[in-house]
Amino acid sequence: MADEAARGAGPGTGSAASRTGAAAPGQEELSFERAMERLEAIVGRLESGDVPLETAIELYQEGMALSRLCGRKLEEAERRIEMLLEDERGEFRRKPFLPERDADDGTNGTAEGDAP
Repeated sequence: MADEAARGAGPGTGSAASRTGAAAPGQEELSFERAMERLEAIVGRLESGDVPLETAIELYQEGMALSRLCGRKLEEAERRIEMLLEDERGEFRRKPFLPERDADDGTNGTAEGDAP
């Protein structure tokens, strides 16, 4: 079992804190791209099926934390996006972009106040 743990702690697995899904120091500072790269590496290791159970659980927990981090970063980016709309006089005005969410919440990816 010690051999399996040693193999699971090889290069690319990150610190013990990050492998367990605990918020490793600096994880919030990860860029979206770096978090996605790490998440893809974790998925690759898990899909290979050659990971001891305990390591697989730790990788899964880290992957879930990274997934939440990426989701938060995407939501932040969506809040900063604005649409430029041309009115009937040919003038442009800014409107916040409302991303498509759920059919039940009334948003459809259009600017606020526009007809669906």
